[in-house]
Amino acid sequence: MTAQTIPVDPFELVVFGGTGDLAYRKLLPALFQRDRAGQIVGPSRILAVSRREMSDDAFRAATREAIERFVAPEERDAQCVDHFLQRVAYATVDGTGEGGWSELRSRLGNDEDFVRAFYLAVNPDLFGPICRNIGKAGLIHDKTRVVIEKPIGKDFDTAQVVNEAVGAVFDEHQIFRIDHYLGKETVQNLMALRFANALLEPLWNAAHIDHVQITVAETIGVEGRSAYYDTAGALRDMVQNHILQLLCLVAMEPPMSMDADAVRDEKLKVLKALQPIGVDNADRLTVRGQYAAGASNGGAVGAYADEIGGETSATETFVSLKAEIANWRWSGVPFYLRTGKRLAARVSEIVVAFRPIPHSIFTKDAGSVVANQLVIRLQPDEGVKLWLMIKDPGPGGMRLKHVPLDMSFAEAFEARNPDAYERLLMDVIRGDQTLFMRRDEVDAAWHWIDPILAAWKAEGEAPKPYTSGTWGPSASVALIERDGRTWHEEAF
Repeated sequence: MTAQTIPVDPFELVVFGGTGDLAYRKLLPALFQRDRAGQIVGPSRILAVSRREMSDDAFRAATREAIERFVAPEERDAQCVDHFLQRVAYATVDGTGEGGWSELRSRLGNDEDFVRAFYLAVNPDLFGPICRNIGKAGLIHDKTRVVIEKPIGKDFDTAQVVNEAVGAVFDEHQIFRIDHYLGKETVQNLMALRFANALLEPLWNAAHIDHVQITVAETIGVEGRSAYYDTAGALRDMVQNHILQLLCLVAMEPPMSMDADAVRDEKLKVLKALQPIGVDNADRLTVRGQYAAGASNGGAVGAYADEIGGETSATETFVSLKAEIANWRWSGVPFYLRTGKRLAARVSEIVVAFRPIPHSIFTKDAGSVVANQLVIRLQPDEGVKLWLMIKDPGPGGMRLKHVPLDMSFAEAFEARNPDAYERLLMDVIRGDQTLFMRRDEVDAAWHWIDPILAAWKAEGEAPKPYTSGTWGPSASVALIERDGRTWHEEAF
């Protein structure tokens, strides 16, 4: 089975922060892959922008190095690399000042038939000033878009400041708030599984589903992000955006269509239906932890305090929560959310645990009947498993076995599995906002997160320590096991 590639219209993409880690590690390799696949056509071009003085040739050399580092050898033949580098150029621009803007304007030209996209791969504090300068320079037309990265604020109030600043220059339909998790192939397949099959949707409710687990686990520490991470923590960094967006896709009602606003309207309803967690119940429904020294990725690693310079910190590197949705479909179904750094494995997955059968007709000799599970693996090894009970083959009576119907995307499709940024960047060019957050979604997510942060602050307790290379604090195990359930930690 092969994938179909549909070319996008010619475009010019301007990347502010074009010499940063995100550009070299993700954006430029993703654009190269789309060019290599024939999806970028005609005179489309990519213009990297930063304050650093650099020639076009020097930037092309740096781009070549990035492709060699972050693209597999079998996917970067010399001819394709050379072809892509002809689309790449560089401009020195002071994003928040006045320098370089006239040159940028002249290099972009006046062809309003071209899609023009600005990607702000910079600190969110710079979103507003850069957008104001884009407007002042007269670079906005009907086919102009702007892409902004998380974090969008540290709470509701600061998110409002960012959104107001960007919204003062661009209309909402021009603003693409990117969350790379929504570009993952398996996340897209969650929509297909639910809404393109008669098998699952009739069972997708509290009558048939016992609980849902969403885990986003990393084995790495904060790496080079300590300055940012120590002011954010796991709740802001992962739950407020990535995990809540995954929860919305699991829990949303069927939209009227795949129109962007139809999908986002249903996601917003889920966010607004989340039961509040605050000072009255945060101690029962949330756990936060911080990794201590231990073993990870095959070697000894230090504690979080060591990575940020040996200072004591109240920042959580792990959080688990029990969330509930107050509507007819999900009443009484807990959603267990978990994310952290320096955990036992790198894995992102959604587990939909169905209710057990009401009565077993089998004898004890047949073995226990285990409830069905749908496991959707986002990374690594993207795929879907539906765990069922079957008879163990062979003579000797009825023996039951719990086995998966397994679909690995790598095995099912001949084509390579695109990186999330590949899909999302092409959606920006198409003007498709389905996988991007609308402003009211961001607001609703912060409205749910802020009381949790306030409860933790009022409580005044330090995060619970956990040994690096484990699955987090023991309190996280207790959070789910006191409900008679357990975290899914089975190899995929």
